[in-house]
Amino acid sequence: MPVNPQRDLAEALRRAQAAAPSHILRSTQLPRRDRTLLQQRGFLVEIIKGWYALTTPQARPGDTTFWHLHFWAFVSAYLQARYGQRYCLSPEHSLDLWTAGTQTPKQLIVLTARGGVFTLKLPNDSSILLYPNRKGLPAATETKQGVQVMPLALALIRTTPSYFTRSATNAELALRMVRPEELSRALLAGEVNVSAASRIIGGLRHLGLDESAARLEADLLAAGLPIKPQNPFAEPARLPVGAVLQSPYAGRIEALWSQMRPDVLAHFPAPPRSRPDPSRYLRRVKEIYTHDAYHSLSIEGYQVTPELIQRIADGAWDPTANPQDQAQVNAMAAKGYHEAFQQVLHSVRDVLDGQSAAKVADRDLQNWYRALFSPSVQAGILPATALAGYRERRVFIRGSEHVPPATEAVPALMEALFGALAREASPAVRAVLGHFVFVFIHPYADGNGRIGRFLMNLMLASGGYHWAVIRVDRRQNYMAALEKASVQGEISDFAKFVAGEMKASANLKPFGRARGPL
Repeated sequence: MPVNPQRDLAEALRRAQAAAPSHILRSTQLPRRDRTLLQQRGFLVEIIKGWYALTTPQARPGDTTFWHLHFWAFVSAYLQARYGQRYCLSPEHSLDLWTAGTQTPKQLIVLTARGGVFTLKLPNDSSILLYPNRKGLPAATETKQGVQVMPLALALIRTTPSYFTRSATNAELALRMVRPEELSRALLAGEVNVSAASRIIGGLRHLGLDESAARLEADLLAAGLPIKPQNPFAEPARLPVGAVLQSPYAGRIEALWSQMRPDVLAHFPAPPRSRPDPSRYLRRVKEIYTHDAYHSLSIEGYQVTPELIQRIADGAWDPTANPQDQAQVNAMAAKGYHEAFQQVLHSVRDVLDGQSAAKVADRDLQNWYRALFSPSVQAGILPATALAGYRERRVFIRGSEHVPPATEAVPALMEALFGALAREASPAVRAVLGHFVFVFIHPYADGNGRIGRFLMNLMLASGGYHWAVIRVDRRQNYMAALEKASVQGEISDFAKFVAGEMKASANLKPFGRARGPL
């Protein structure tokens, strides 16, 4: 059979995917020839000796973003291979996963049934501390992100007091999720810890969960355990008094909103005293359309898909990009942006006429998305399924330490976002946090930045603010401010950035003739 490099690469990728659907492989799972070929072509990255991640060859030197996407899959495969079922994450890291935390830990602490204390060094200055503690392993575990964690009640009982201040949001979400009978059962079945019980009862009361606190305290007093409740939190609750959660997703959005809202109000100008004339406002937005239509965020997926493998097998994959193909892609993206912009203008008009900005966004956002990508689908650049709605795969943002939430969390998170927008009285907060939370969720496989800015401007219009164009030469500042908000929970820089871009946009001159009808 004649040599066919593209076919050989496609076949190696197929074998790699079949061997490891999680995209984490051991060296023994692939023939040496396949490993060498995939590494040479940038599809296989070594994590530690003998362990690899299957990725796509788009990472730039020093870009460790792929690691954040693959972290938990690697941890799951590695711990399973080394310990089977005889391990469990520490109480603190168990709580992080129970509450759907999105940050990759710098050092993951794992309790094991055998072996000595050992630190496994990993990419991006991260590590796993393997700590033998056979007696400390729970009789039963739960699975989160493919990794064994402590049951929620047990993790709350065993966690350190500092967790309630160092990771206050996660601790609050966990207390709002746990059932009081689970806490009572864990405390009375062998985990007797009066200090922990006092903290938990005090924490429940702090959050307005008085009924749960009273029930837990009564159970413990009946068993002869004296309790002196102590509030372990140092800050006010971020969710409404007495709120109980079935899942952490909506709670995390509400907590972010509550935490960041004061900083937005402190760093964003007050809205104009009078509402703008709708016709004049829309005319101005059309005048600066060309300025607005700058390139959006580049969202790259570092996962090997069946579509990519088939393109390689067909000889259609070219890492240097065919200029004619690229020109068509750019043309369809520009057309889609224009069509989506017209949809957004209709939404803005409804808001300026007095309709609820949150309800209009909830109603129309999917229309913006369809318009954005319909030309690319009709040109055959994207499959028709790209128009179906929220993403079906995990995605990540190149150069960011923030990993967007799991696919199955997206619908609940988006529902929480629209709920927060509907409850928010300040148009400034709706604009800044609406944009931030939308890209934090990253509900689509592509187009999140463009749609996030549409959402931001719809909310700005609802308060009579100027339309804000995010300028290309401020892109680095833009990304840095979003990164700081996503990773550190600090929104001030982003609020100030949006306010600055809005002010600059007010002075933009029309760029040629306005395009298209309103």
